[in-house]
Amino acid sequence: MPRGDGRLSHDLDPQRPGPQDACGVFGVWAPGEEVANLTYFGLYALQHRGQEAAGIAVSDGSGVVVYKDLGLVAQVFDEPTLASLRGHVAIGHARYSTTGASTWENAQPTIRATSSGTTIALAHNGNLVNTAELQREVAERGLGTGTDGSTNDTSLVTMLLASRPDLSVEAAALEVLPQLRGAFSFVFMDESTLYAARDAHGVRPLVLGRLDRGWVVASETAALDIVGASVVREVEPGELIAIDADGLRSARFAAPEPKGCLFEYVYIARPDATIAGRNVHAARVQIGRRLAKEHPVEADMVIPVPESGTPAAIGYAEESGITYGAGLMKNPYVGRTFIQPSQTLRQLGIRLKLNPLRQNVRGKRLVVVDDSIVRGNTQRAIVRMLREAGAVEVHVRISSPPVSWPCFYGIDFATRAELLANGLDNEGIRRSIGADTLGYVSLTGLIAATEQPKTRLCRACFDGEYPIELPVGNLIGKHVLEGIGRRVANSAVDDTDDSEQFPPLVATPSGDSFKSSATTHRP
Repeated sequence: MPRGDGRLSHDLDPQRPGPQDACGVFGVWAPGEEVANLTYFGLYALQHRGQEAAGIAVSDGSGVVVYKDLGLVAQVFDEPTLASLRGHVAIGHARYSTTGASTWENAQPTIRATSSGTTIALAHNGNLVNTAELQREVAERGLGTGTDGSTNDTSLVTMLLASRPDLSVEAAALEVLPQLRGAFSFVFMDESTLYAARDAHGVRPLVLGRLDRGWVVASETAALDIVGASVVREVEPGELIAIDADGLRSARFAAPEPKGCLFEYVYIARPDATIAGRNVHAARVQIGRRLAKEHPVEADMVIPVPESGTPAAIGYAEESGITYGAGLMKNPYVGRTFIQPSQTLRQLGIRLKLNPLRQNVRGKRLVVVDDSIVRGNTQRAIVRMLREAGAVEVHVRISSPPVSWPCFYGIDFATRAELLANGLDNEGIRRSIGADTLGYVSLTGLIAATEQPKTRLCRACFDGEYPIELPVGNLIGKHVLEGIGRRVANSAVDDTDDSEQFPPLVATPSGDSFKSSATTHRP
């Protein structure tokens, strides 16, 4: 899949994907502005965070309309569609599925109307770990599953917010948000107000920006830049923000315990983003410098795996004094394809996206810098391809520690059984990918490059220490609401049978959950 900042995803073979990104969310309150257009451009800047589906909800004060579809932002929306979405408040979402299958029904924003006539639309970046528990509450209260057929945690939250018609949306949120466990950065809205909320640990990013005539919230600062908004601050962990004609209000629904995602610095966020005051590109260059100190090698040229390895490769070259150069050329137009390649073409997989610059690599000792190793498919293919192009040595350097544990907070890694680092030590991984040497940056070095204290970062995918308790003896995983999940015991994840079937959690539709003001357009 293409990435909005020009980087390649890890998907050399769509049938065996690498780490997939979190989602991107955007919200704007700006009377007199074309809020749907602003949201479109905001989502365009966040396209790298999710490429499965896109959607925008908008209100002019009389009702909320949602338009969503599967595909990239530019595929889902065109000028006539955006022109039809008129209003002063809007939210948007670019989805990669972390709970619920990649279907139209699970595209966001989700929408729900209360029995009193207020309509709520919501977009979510992150992943809840008590989804099964929330579904039981929805079922026990007779709230139903609605008529949209969705199977994601976002729909459950929207239902719970809409189930309190005697309260304002703001008051309902202050009741519902403390019930949620896991990672969430929400943007949501009713007919007149924009809301934003971030879980108590602040795992996924969320920033607040200012327009001349309004306010913006977004997953990354780059989305503020693209719409001309100035950065005000991050939405604080455990904070709920409401923005309407009376201005901006802030309330706390939980005490902050910051645990920002460390993998955002490695791979997810755009290089031009700023997280907790640290520029991501600068952090990645510093990671490369630390890599060079921790794993020096004699070589002729440092090359990145474009584009995710580029900043760290620059840092490695600067620190080591080895020449930086281009050794792999990417095809920027290879992305989502609806034509499945034959087995013969699939065996060539990586060449659809990357091809060696033979003149540059022939006869050279290469240092190849990439951001992570998950299954090892990518690095194995790259090493083989560079050797075939004439490289005499290939030394692989990785700008993150070994990924040994799955993420349950919004990144869809492979299961633990599929993670290469789970079953092999460093030497075993080196042999597996065929490199002459292999070096990972240390966890200490990675954390230092972020300029954040270790205690304020979620490092679970690297060290198995999950800051948000996972349910014991319960269902968890992407397809939990579809009856397929993984059982969790303590902090160790049992992925020995990831396809184990469990009885689906089914709720009976209440029949009166949607009002005429809640409108979802399906192209």
